[in-house]
Parts: sequence; C-alpha cells; structure tokens
Amino acid sequence: MRYDRVVSPPARWIVPAVFLLFAAIGPTMAARQSAPQTPAATATEVATYEAFRAWITRQAVALQNANDDVVFGRYSEELRQQGKSPQEIATTVASLKAMGDRAEVERWNRILTAPQPAFNTAPNAFLVSMTKGLRPGRSLDVGMGQGRNTIYLAQQGWDSVGFDPADRAVASAQEQAKKLGVKITTSIARDDDFAWGTSQWDLIVLSYVAVRDLTTKIVQALRRGGMVVVEGFHRDATKNRSIGGAVVFDTNELIQLFPSLRVVRYEDSDGVGDFGQENTRIVRLAAVKP
Repeated sequence: MRYDRVVSPPARWIVPAVFLLFAAIGPTMAARQSAPQTPAATATEVATYEAFRAWITRQAVALQNANDDVVFGRYSEELRQQGKSPQEIATTVASLKAMGDRAEVERWNRILTAPQPAFNTAPNAFLVSMTKGLRPGRSLDVGMGQGRNTIYLAQQGWDSVGFDPADRAVASAQEQAKKLGVKITTSIARDDDFAWGTSQWDLIVLSYVAVRDLTTKIVQALRRGGMVVVEGFHRDATKNRSIGGAVVFDTNELIQLFPSLRVVRYEDSDGVGDFGQENTRIVRLAAVKP
C-alpha cells in the first residue's frame, strides 16, 4: 500500500513514489480513454483513510516505507491508545487493506479535479523559465496531475507526454487539451509501471512529486543534452505543517541526487508553493545530461 503519489506531486502531500494502475505509452488513445476509472470512495472510506493518512505522514520515513504488517501493527497500537475497541481496530485495518492503493488514487482524483482547486493550475513558473528559448523536443511530465505542465509544453511545440495514476485527473487533462487544440500523450500509470526507456527524453519534469527513488531512471531516460526540472519543498517548510517526505528536500539535496548532471540552475528561496499556495521555502533544480 502506498501513501503517496509521485507522480507525484506529487504537495501532492506524498510519501514514497508515484503510483498505480496500468501503464506505458503504447496503448492507443481509444484504449486509454476506455480504461476503467477508479471507483469513488464512500464517505466512510474517505474518513477512515484520511485519519490514517494524517497519522502516517507524521511518522518517521522508516515507518512510512515499512511493509503493511509493520505499518498496520503500529497504527493498531495508535488506535488502541485512542481508546478504540479491538473490534473497531480490526474493522478499520480491514477497511484500509481492502482499499489499498485505490484510496490514495481516489484522494488525488478528488484534489486534482476539484471544482475550486487548492493548487496552482497554471504551468509551474520555474518550468516556464527554464524552457524559455529551448528548442522543443520530447518531454515527460512525471505525476502530471490534471495536466497543467503537460498541456503548457504541448502549446510550446513539445511532443508532450505525461503519466499519473489519478485516472480522472488524466482524463481531465485530455479533455482540456482537446478544447485547446493541442495533442498530449498520457498514461494512467505509476512510476514503476511506466516505460521510461533509454535516451528517450529531451526534458523530464518533476513538479512536487517524489524524486529520490527515480534518479537512476531519470538519468538513463534523458538524452544527451536533455534537462531535468524539479521543484519541491525545503525541509524548513515542514516546521509549520505536515508535508509528505517524498517532496521535501534538505539544503543542496537535489544537486546531490544528480551528481552526473551539469547544474544549470539551483534555487533555494522563499516563495509560494504550487501546492498549499502559501509562502514557504522552496527548492528548484534544472540540470542537463552531458
């Protein structure tokens, strides 16, 4: 069970990586559009999962990445301390196990397709800045969400590809792209299902999604001269609120994650995050494969 998206944005209050569903760039558009969408969670399921998620994001990274038996064992103890009966605990854990990754996918479907979004729906400003003047090539938006960056790149002439496990968000992106008259290629997929390829991309974008477990794939998938663009939160941003650890980075960590790439720009400054939309400390990296 994953308690995060990477794709992130995953903000995208995430924990280990991108997640779920079916995959790859190969299927036709008709096949993608006919893929079954994640069933909506009931109000009870939402409440059960949100309570669990609020707890797990406050735990140490080691516990967040532990197997389900360990995680649910610790959560059962937490519920016991809250005064829950053995029957209530058993019912809660059984419900969480039954929901599996579906709960996280559904959560992001709700966030990313909300009538009044609580995130920046415009293209990421750092991405816009770093791609200005670049010759368009083939781009990949990891954890594309509702397609704000994927669509922007297509509008600039890029062969724009994106993937995300949040199926209704991806469908929304395709609908918006059609209205705007641009073509995007999308997959409903998690990071470990997606076909990254080797030397396939001139640009890879990771905007508020997990990065640490993907660095080898990213470097391998970039073409020579290709650029990776990353934006996330600095560790200091967690002082005032809970943020999933996958999108939180220490000082200079982004640079250290890509030692083989040439840093074009690294920023560590106060700014308004695309998710949360509050003034906080943001880190950004643009780096090129030699």
